[in-house]
Amino acid sequence: MVDLGKYAGTVLGAYGVTIVLLLGLVWVTLRKGARMRRRLEEQERRMGRHG
Repeated sequence: MVDLGKYAGTVLGAYGVTIVLLLGLVWVTLRKGARMRRRLEEQERRMGRHG
């Protein structure tokens, strides 16, 4: 592993926060995509388009 010296805590903390934020963004994106897909399918059913 790379020697980070006296900044190891700060650097590793920044990496940790970045990973958590990226995972949160992926989760929100997937959740919103699934919700939009359900809404689109419901709208298509209401309009009578089964294709």
